[in-house]
Amino acid sequence: MAFRAWPAASVHYDGSWQIRQTAGHPSKRINSVNPLDPSDHMDIEKRIESAARRFKAYNRPLVFRQSPLAPPQLDSYLDARGWIRFDDSIVLMADLTAMNLDDAVDMLPVKDIGWFVDAVIDVQGRDGLFKAGLAEVISSIKQENALFVIEDKEIGAVSTVLCVQDTEFAGVLDLGTKPECRRKGHARNILKSAFLWARYNGAQKIWLQVEKQNRNAIALYESLGFEEVYRYSYRKQPEHEL
Repeated sequence: MAFRAWPAASVHYDGSWQIRQTAGHPSKRINSVNPLDPSDHMDIEKRIESAARRFKAYNRPLVFRQSPLAPPQLDSYLDARGWIRFDDSIVLMADLTAMNLDDAVDMLPVKDIGWFVDAVIDVQGRDGLFKAGLAEVISSIKQENALFVIEDKEIGAVSTVLCVQDTEFAGVLDLGTKPECRRKGHARNILKSAFLWARYNGAQKIWLQVEKQNRNAIALYESLGFEEVYRYSYRKQPEHEL
C-alpha cells in the first residue's frame, strides 16, 4: 500500500527485489531497491552490480530499503562490506473506527496540486526545483487521495499532509509544519481532518511512517492511538565507493 500511495515512475523486478526509480524526485522510497522475500538471496553480488548500473543511469546512488522482508543474508553481505545504515523508520497503524474525532475540523481537500505543492515547499523549506517532481508523484497516485493545507492569513501555509485511501486502509504522507508554527497543535489538527476524510470514505485503519529519531512526532502519533507494525532502514555504500 505504501508503494501505491507513493508511486515510482519506473518499477523493475529482479526476482522479488523491487527496483523503484523516479528521476524527477529525490525521495528514497521511490529511488531504492526493495527486497520482498526473505528466501530470495541468490547471486547477491551480481544483482547488486546490476542494480548499481540502473541507478548510475539515473544519476542516483544505489540505496537498499531493508524491511523485515529482506533476506538476512543480504544484510550480512552489506554489513561485511561496510554499507551504511541510515534513516531508520517505523511504520505505525491505528484503528480509525475507534479513534475519537469529535473535535476534528471537516476540512475541504485542496484540488489544485500545483498550489498544494507550493504549500509543501514553503512549509518544508525545500528548493523550488522540487516542485515538478513532487507534482508528478502526486499526479500519478491512482488511489483516492486528498490534499490538506492549514493556512494563516499573515504567514501563508502552516501545515500540509497527503492522505491516500486504499480499500479499507488509508495512509498519511508528507506531513509537515512550518518550524515557527510547531507545538501549537497544527499537526494534530490537520491529521485529524485527514483521518475524518478517510473515515467518511470507508477507511477502517490508518497507517503512516516516521523516522525513528523523530521522538516528537512519534509521541504525537502514539497519543492518537498508533502502534508499531514494523521497522525498516536504508543502506548505502561507503562514500569512497559511491
